[in-house]
Amino acid sequence: MKLLLISDTHLPVRAKKLPEQVWAAVDDADVVIHAGDWVSVELLDELTERADRLIGCWGNNDGPELRRRLPEIARETLDGLRVAVVHETGGKQGRELRCEKAFPDVDLLVFGHSHIPWDTTSPRGLRLLNPGSPTDRRRQPHCTYQTATITSGRLENVALHNL
Repeated sequence: MKLLLISDTHLPVRAKKLPEQVWAAVDDADVVIHAGDWVSVELLDELTERADRLIGCWGNNDGPELRRRLPEIARETLDGLRVAVVHETGGKQGRELRCEKAFPDVDLLVFGHSHIPWDTTSPRGLRLLNPGSPTDRRRQPHCTYQTATITSGRLENVALHNL
């Protein structure tokens, strides 16, 4: 199962549209995960129509319509891997232990908010991934997104892609 992870798209504020490389990754993915701060309801509609499967949550910059249509925390089991998607996890200091306590029944936590790519594993084995942003790099050298695969309940081939 091929995954595409994106977050903090902030359309149309930070960009007018997603980069073509991201749309190509949408077309290639079995599951697209968006960790909030869509800003645009139109992007939710477009991804819902174009993605084979979409999992997403709302972020702090998302208005009432997005909050009505998306959960604060999305939870799914994908090929045996227990996944949660949330926008904010707090500061980087102590993140792994804090998330272990908040998500004891999860194998993979995808989050956003900081626009800073993140890939760590907690002491108990919770994998934490933040794909950064494909449209707003802030203080990062590149805009980014992540891809990964799930095979028989195992997360594999996690890759960060620069735009």
